[in-house]
Amino acid sequence: MEFKQSLSRRIVIVFALMSAFVAGVFAVGIVATVHLVERKLTTMSLSGNMHRLLLVDNADDWRHRPEKDELFYIDGGDGDLSMPDELKTLPVGFQELTLGPRTYYAMVAQVDGRQYVLLRDQEGMEQRAHVLFIVVGAGFLLSIALAILLGGLLARRVMAPVVRLARQVRHRDKTFGLAPPLSPDYTDDEVGELARSFDETSSKLRAALNREQMFTSDVSHELRTPLMILASSCDLLLATELDERSERQVKRIARATDGMSQLVETFLLLARDREAASHGNPTATLRRTADELVEIWGRQIEAKGLAFIYVVDNDSSDVYNQAFLHSVMGNLLRNAWHYTDTGFVRLTLTDKGFHVEDSGIGIPEEKRNAMFQPFVRGDEQRGEGLGLGLSLVQRICANQGWSVSLSSREPHGCFFSVHLGDA
Repeated sequence: MEFKQSLSRRIVIVFALMSAFVAGVFAVGIVATVHLVERKLTTMSLSGNMHRLLLVDNADDWRHRPEKDELFYIDGGDGDLSMPDELKTLPVGFQELTLGPRTYYAMVAQVDGRQYVLLRDQEGMEQRAHVLFIVVGAGFLLSIALAILLGGLLARRVMAPVVRLARQVRHRDKTFGLAPPLSPDYTDDEVGELARSFDETSSKLRAALNREQMFTSDVSHELRTPLMILASSCDLLLATELDERSERQVKRIARATDGMSQLVETFLLLARDREAASHGNPTATLRRTADELVEIWGRQIEAKGLAFIYVVDNDSSDVYNQAFLHSVMGNLLRNAWHYTDTGFVRLTLTDKGFHVEDSGIGIPEEKRNAMFQPFVRGDEQRGEGLGLGLSLVQRICANQGWSVSLSSREPHGCFFSVHLGDA
């Protein structure tokens, strides 16, 4: 099972467990040793007292009495020396027994066929054992408390360079390009090795970011010009007299060019961080963006023989990044148009988002969770597309703090829901 606690807490836990184990072993050893020694001493003491009592000349007139916590009985004796019946069956030697509410140590001896029993009350020994348990238990708890305190102090000292390194790494993004390496500030130990590894990784990351920035600059410069030429050439061709087939092909090229221009713009925005992508870019309301896309995709959907339904339940003045919103909604409408052969496509604007619903072929349940990954397509038999549209939608939503979900319609079709959150 993987630990969820911090390293400092793990160190304290290890110290506490180790101390509990060691203190527990010592406590059990002390109690066991004291018990064995006390039992041995009791055996020796009772044996000596029994021997001393048996040396008295006249057994009928005992002049030397036992110790105050001891009782002495003789088989056939008189008065206080009379042996109770339950003691007459005891075997010879040292043993423990219970008489009524009390427990005793017993030493039994036989001389010339006559049985002698010497008892010692265990109450005093039990009181001493109770005190011993209290002292050992207090020492056990005190050792754990000291281990936790020492573990906390040691963990704080050991983890100090790690915490410092973590803080430096956390605040490094503010001056990433100008920040000096971290490893010279640390000794040649595990933390220093970690700092060197971070320096190497950050160097590679800095190089990768530089290459990405150069690539996005090249894309911006090299692709926009030919796309503008394609778009203007299509406009000039459409202004001339063309047969129906040629006009249809030129319009298809114009749509592809416009889509490519928007795609390039979207990727350039995604290449920046979210804060940079949110400033200096045109914004638009959800209704305005939807109206523009309805003009484009509504006609194409109806030209395919499908019913296009446009429901507006949103007149909010909240504005969003126009390029991103246009790309998300456009990709979902294109996806519905591409995978729907009969039935309808519905676009519904809600208070904080929109839905795109279709009666198309739908998406199998086993592929539904993977549809937002790159190069995954709903139907591999359809020739167009690389499976990047839904992946792009997911990336844009993640970049802007939006959310997108996919569910199935009955009996078939898809239902995409986009929640835009706060503007």
